[in-house]
Amino acid sequence: MSDNGYRQSTAAMISLIRRPVIAVMALAMAWCGMTVPEAGAQETAYKFELGPALGFSGYLGDANTSNLYAHPGFAGGVLFRYLVSPRWNIRGNLTVATLSGNSADMTNVLPGGASYEFSSTVYDLGARIDFNFFNYGIGETYRRMRRWTPYLTVGMGVSMASCGGTTAVAFNIPMGAGLRYKINPRLNLGLEWSMTKAFTDKVDGPVLNDLYGIKSSFAKNTDWYSTVMVSLTFEFGERCKSCYYVD
Repeated sequence: MSDNGYRQSTAAMISLIRRPVIAVMALAMAWCGMTVPEAGAQETAYKFELGPALGFSGYLGDANTSNLYAHPGFAGGVLFRYLVSPRWNIRGNLTVATLSGNSADMTNVLPGGASYEFSSTVYDLGARIDFNFFNYGIGETYRRMRRWTPYLTVGMGVSMASCGGTTAVAFNIPMGAGLRYKINPRLNLGLEWSMTKAFTDKVDGPVLNDLYGIKSSFAKNTDWYSTVMVSLTFEFGERCKSCYYVD
């Protein structure tokens, strides 16, 4: 692909992803304006949270060793949270991401001067723990709740990568950070960046596995992928007020 063709395809991909993300954020902000709760109002606490997420993905590996988002792809999924407390959540998520890379864009020279290009789809199923920096929520004034909070997340999961007619399955460790905003007592807007370590060297296909012929443990591979996603989630499952006090 020519340099101009690559730039055009990358710009088209970013434009395609940007429009639905902006639409989700605009819808959420409009909802926010219509549903701001009255100050001091008693709020109901909920146990669960569910919703979609949409954004873009990036890749680091044998075909791209420096610029994480040199070839941005599509990322989308669904997440489910169990709201343990205003600070801690347990989360399950299913994410689908498209990844691609081209070693011709790198300054490193591969063995034999070879050039490799790939495109793959990764399915990621995992569980995480989220830690909110502030007590997140509306109401419950004795807890000094905030409608927004930054948070950290870490967990473990399973990745299944499909590339060139082959499939690789491996454990992964995701880690990331994000920002959440409570639009109303049941609706939440989120923005999250995450980086996932895949315990396989075949996310970018079998051809790029062990290019340098150096044998190493499964933990010392080069395949990572990242997502940046906007989420819109809805809370449900009202808590028992007699056993979970709400101000």
